Amino acid sequence: MNAFNSGDFIKPSTFVKISALILVSLSFFFFGKHWSDGSQQLIFFNSHQTPLTNPPAVSLSPNSNKTFDLSSLINDTKQAQIDSDQALASIPPPSDSQQLPPPPPPDLQRFGVVDENGTMAEEFEVGEFDASVAEEWGSGKETEVVEAGGGGGLKVVVKKFGMCPESMREYIPCLDNLDAIRRLRSTERGERFERHCPGKDQGLNCLVPPPKGYRTPIPWPRSRDEVWFSNVPHARLVEDKGGQNWISIDKDKFKFPGGGTQFIHGADQYLDQILKMIPEIAFGQRTRVALDVGCGVASFGAYLLSRNVLTMSVAPKDVHENQIQFALERGVPAMVAAFATRRLLYPSQAFDLIHCSRCRINWTRDDGILLLEVNRMLRAGGYFVWAAQPVYKHESLLEEQWDDMVNLTSRLCWNFVKKEGYIAIWQKPVSTVCYLNRKAGTVPSLCDSDDDPDNVWYVDLKACITQLPEDGSGSNVTAWPARLHNPPDRLQSIQMDAYISRKELFVAESKYWSEIIESYVRAFKWQKLKLRNVLDMRAGFGGFAAALIEHRFDCWVLNVVPVSGPNTLPVIFDRGLIGVMHDWCEPFDTYPRTYDLLHAAGLFSIERRRCNISSIMLEMDRILRPGGQVYIRDSLAVVDELQEIGKAMGWHVSKRDTSEGPHASYKILTCEKRLLRA
Repeated sequence: MNAFNSGDFIKPSTFVKISALILVSLSFFFFGKHWSDGSQQLIFFNSHQTPLTNPPAVSLSPNSNKTFDLSSLINDTKQAQIDSDQALASIPPPSDSQQLPPPPPPDLQRFGVVDENGTMAEEFEVGEFDASVAEEWGSGKETEVVEAGGGGGLKVVVKKFGMCPESMREYIPCLDNLDAIRRLRSTERGERFERHCPGKDQGLNCLVPPPKGYRTPIPWPRSRDEVWFSNVPHARLVEDKGGQNWISIDKDKFKFPGGGTQFIHGADQYLDQILKMIPEIAFGQRTRVALDVGCGVASFGAYLLSRNVLTMSVAPKDVHENQIQFALERGVPAMVAAFATRRLLYPSQAFDLIHCSRCRINWTRDDGILLLEVNRMLRAGGYFVWAAQPVYKHESLLEEQWDDMVNLTSRLCWNFVKKEGYIAIWQKPVSTVCYLNRKAGTVPSLCDSDDDPDNVWYVDLKACITQLPEDGSGSNVTAWPARLHNPPDRLQSIQMDAYISRKELFVAESKYWSEIIESYVRAFKWQKLKLRNVLDMRAGFGGFAAALIEHRFDCWVLNVVPVSGPNTLPVIFDRGLIGVMHDWCEPFDTYPRTYDLLHAAGLFSIERRRCNISSIMLEMDRILRPGGQVYIRDSLAVVDELQEIGKAMGWHVSKRDTSEGPHASYKILTCEKRLLRA
């Protein structure tokens, strides 16, 4: 009231404000009346507030102000319905022959384990890996600085590993270390073909790229005879060995006719000839595990597989550097290895048969030190098959080489069994009687009794004859397939801490892995996986590989025995399996994109104390094929760390519970490698 009494009402500013308020009110009233009289409404507020793009409208019916005769309309409608019914009745029903069954519903192809209701499905299809679909990954590396656990300050975590240069697509770290090879004092004995690993902090720190046009490998058994050219794009072997029936090119594929330098008419005919010469060899029964030295493209081992013989094919990375890569692409067991100055990474008495066909090795050099390495690895009573020019050619130099070979093998107490055509066969003795009856001073001498013939990791060759066990262990294995499950005698010689008998451990491990594989088949549909080349990174007694054979998987397993644990390699070979010694702190001697499945049970919990587990994972990525699988069973803390590393490498990773349930201390990490390009 003070404002009115004081005359403020008539002040110009107050008058203008009141006039504006009245004008706005009249404007809203005018517009509201205008819109309500027309065909639209101006809506200030709607309690239902629907997200309509156009405001609601009210319109007049076009029939307004018209009158209708409702009774006539109803009668006309009834008459139209009667006419329609009569017309339909006049159409004859279709006969039984004319009636067609309703079309079947289209097949619904599902990918995954969840059905349309969101529940777990029992049956589902697993989508195939398409290697033609590559993900652009880039070559850059991404890192992040985070706090280390336990108050350890800061640490650098890799969020994404970049791609290596294209020149490294076939990189084998310990065999392609050119700087170390240049520093060698001598290479005359093949030292350049041995392991020379990068130093600390110089190892692989990127993802090895595939070749351009890489495709999903042709599955076994077709891969025995053909592989994609784009997966191993090297034609030199075709130029050098095409006339010997090794390999040929047919459009976009390499073809393998099955021949070799000494068996150009095919490996099958060659194997038949060997068996005819010595029926006691008994492929697939007495002879189960073989070694092919200087294997070429591994046709010898490829054709022995159909006779239940598992052959390890070895050759150096020399002028024919891709021969082992061809063997592995075919799905044949193979490793890069050389007879040079160190022991090969296989135990004593490992192979029932060792074969050399034009392998270009001078067996008699340096007092026969290379043939003594063959003698160490050859099982007592096993056979050495040599197919070479000195066997059949009558030239003075070749005849001299033959005489040297006969003299050396006789001093090794080998029994010369037979020579036919270009093949000569010897047999190793089953006891030490012959060695003890040799003349005094005969060389080579027996190795010292304290020499461990199964110690092979970076051990130099020794110019002595490996002594055979007095109890005959190693020579008295049973025939295949019984030997797969029979605890061998050499089980007792394994240096390990055990509270129960080793035979009980052997049986328990076999049963354990058989149940695990059965659960993998049931839960993960392993029968749908295209497994051929498999690597068990911590093999124990070989129970995982034995279980795969028991469940009829058409694959082979290379059983790796880490140097950080007990040496169980003799047991693995006595079972009729193959394996190798390795230190996972260093790279593995194989080509990139070698294996379909990598299996590691309890490996990282042990190796993390002495190795960089990121380096192990990068090595796994190098040797794993795109689309390949990784199964890791380990402690929860380790699995969590590996899961992050796997993501940084572009893998599809998934953490799963073991059969013990969600509260178990162990987990399963399943991974799939994707095809990445820079």
